[in-house]
Amino acid sequence: MANDEVDTTVPQTARIWNYLLGGTENFEADRAVGDQILAGQPELAEHARLSRAFLVRAVRYLAGEAGVRQFLDIGSGLPAVNNTHEVAQAVAPESRVVYVDNDPLVLTHARKLLTSSPEGATAYLDANLYDIDAVVAEAAKTLDFSRPVAVLFMGVLGHVEDDAVAQGLVRQAMAAVPAGSYLALYDGTDLTPAVVEAARIWNQSAALPYHLRGPARLARFFDGLEYVAPGLVSVTSWRPDTDGRGIDQYCGVARKS
Repeated sequence: MANDEVDTTVPQTARIWNYLLGGTENFEADRAVGDQILAGQPELAEHARLSRAFLVRAVRYLAGEAGVRQFLDIGSGLPAVNNTHEVAQAVAPESRVVYVDNDPLVLTHARKLLTSSPEGATAYLDANLYDIDAVVAEAAKTLDFSRPVAVLFMGVLGHVEDDAVAQGLVRQAMAAVPAGSYLALYDGTDLTPAVVEAARIWNQSAALPYHLRGPARLARFFDGLEYVAPGLVSVTSWRPDTDGRGIDQYCGVARKS
């Protein structure tokens, strides 16, 4: 559990990402790291927005075509435009969404901004990614784990260095949900030198390092699940609204049978 003290002098992942997305919930230390990264890879801000756009398309698919009405967004980060509950409830107002994070700034803003539709529900858990049992126990106050749940890990598993640990967290989360549930995630890949360099700069200053993985390693998160077409691809290639070149953020959506 996190306390409510916010250290504005130490760069934080959620705030740096918020800055790259064009948000205002960040501080000088976060912007300094963001600017350093953008100096070497100016397109990273666009990559952040394109990754967010995948989240929107994935949630829209899950709430629409897949018929899911429950979402567990683990490592949700700071509220931004098109948050999970806004997208899901725009499709199905009765959707119930639980956000999970343990950054105190995220907690503060989530409590103020993450309001639900009257028909649905939105909750925020101040909990640790590594304690999936606690996450599920608290989320069960809002979600019915006897019915399908979409579990989201959007850009967060890169903060878990060990592959076995990261895979174990995903397996544990998916074991807690019934057949008909879905896993949706994206994370950074190590396919180009520019992205590898950006990650190196990030890790020099950010309080929580980020570890890139290649597509083959990301695919292990989906072991035992059935991919939704087009499978594991760049975020710009997953059911895109418009044509766009691939970027070093890979994603997938898969169903538990």
